[in-house]
Amino acid sequence: MTPQETANLTMAMMHSGDVVDLSDLPGVKLDKHSTGGVGDTTTLVVAPLVAACGGTVAKMSGRGLGHTGGTLDKLESIPGTSIEQSMDRFKEIVRENGVSVIGQTGNLVPADKKLYALRDVTATVRSIPLIASSIMSKKLASGADAIVLDVKTGTGAFMRTEEEAFRLAKLMVSIGTLVGRKVRALVTDMNQPLGMAVGNALEVREAVQLLSGEIAETDPLYEVCMLLGENMMMLADLADNELEAKQKLQNAIKDGSGLKRLQKMISLQGGDSSYLTVENMEKLVAVKQHIEVTADKDGFVSSMNAEKIGTAAQLLGAGRAKKEDAIDPAVGLVMKVRCGNAVKNGDSLCTLYVNNDQYLKDAEELLHESIEITPEKGEIRPMIYGVVTEKDV
Repeated sequence: MTPQETANLTMAMMHSGDVVDLSDLPGVKLDKHSTGGVGDTTTLVVAPLVAACGGTVAKMSGRGLGHTGGTLDKLESIPGTSIEQSMDRFKEIVRENGVSVIGQTGNLVPADKKLYALRDVTATVRSIPLIASSIMSKKLASGADAIVLDVKTGTGAFMRTEEEAFRLAKLMVSIGTLVGRKVRALVTDMNQPLGMAVGNALEVREAVQLLSGEIAETDPLYEVCMLLGENMMMLADLADNELEAKQKLQNAIKDGSGLKRLQKMISLQGGDSSYLTVENMEKLVAVKQHIEVTADKDGFVSSMNAEKIGTAAQLLGAGRAKKEDAIDPAVGLVMKVRCGNAVKNGDSLCTLYVNNDQYLKDAEELLHESIEITPEKGEIRPMIYGVVTEKDV
């Protein structure tokens, strides 16, 4: 399909159900979307940081399925938090706090559900125009003026190759431009988990650590969060360039205003925000046992299979194979190594957080398969492959 045909399909899908009107909210309404990854905690960091810098972030999010985690499941790991809010209440929270993240309304883009079922049985799940229209119809129906997309590529992503990821990124930016929205897309690496934590409360803890200034600026999660935030700020005219945007975002970490926005959002959505400190998050990740997965030889971590790492966390109860599966919010795993790190025989590769050991052996086996240790240091992939703007389409 041509970009115009894909845009026409997207608009038809968008208007197949409810279309959210956010025009009565102040400023440029911002949204961000990730195509799904492992250890991808960016929404919980970027949305409150951008709000603390004067942005209006009204986001509707999805649940996790398979090896990728969903933002809603992470939010629900904080006791009391409700992701189901009426549209009036959603807007009230955004007006008061600059940010709210809720679940999609039941009648948002019903055509997508029908088309998805058809794609499943017609071998078109991987059709890039159909993926682009599926994502963009939901983003546009959610009422955003400006959208920053994080398109993942690698072993833990739906787009396995860089070329596919750029094709999808360009097509989605082109759809946005054709229908009068500001859209940018980053193409980022998913050949290893983005953050060190994989699991629900564990990922919230990592977001709280980042917002508390406890994660290094050289960390890949920090790097991708900053780039997403910078692009959101520039699309909303909250900064003239990347450097100014980055300084504002970093100030919101240093002065604690980003963390305060996340805490306030949780309170306004019925949750107990007292958990959202580095110390108190430990209560939400308390489990029956911690198990170390260790290296069986000396060498370098030359590659990881992020999909298998995500599936290992799912086996421990952190994710669901079917929509109706229950999730244990506390369980999952925390990586101790990244690609390129030197390891010795017996060093910990990751710590498993376990409440139910039914599939523990399977999870351990998967992790050993997914982390490759070689005598030589392999090629280190960049974290960010590029940014696609309206000028590139």
